[in-house]
Amino acid sequence: MSIEPETARSRLLALREELRDLSVAAREDRQPVALDQQSVGRLSRQDSLQVQAMAKAAEARRAQEIRRIDAALERLENDEYGWCVECGETIEARRLEIDPATPRCAGCA
Repeated sequence: MSIEPETARSRLLALREELRDLSVAAREDRQPVALDQQSVGRLSRQDSLQVQAMAKAAEARRAQEIRRIDAALERLENDEYGWCVECGETIEARRLEIDPATPRCAGCA
């Protein structure tokens, strides 16, 4: 592995923090849509429901990515970072630079 462990750790922690910040910023969009017949018409309510559904889907993707990052941080702690979880071969440095949380080499991905 040619990527330094501390560099990888710093990038992973920064990515995780960014995802958590995005999650907090989008919290309001995930809240239940209030039924207010006076100010929200049927189409506006549908738009609000669509925004809510998209926000929930984005949150699920962020949560999945945070789990990948946490797993990569755990591999770093166990001196297993940079090794493919499938075949045990090294993961190419370029691949780790692009996605520091990747658990697999290009062949196994």
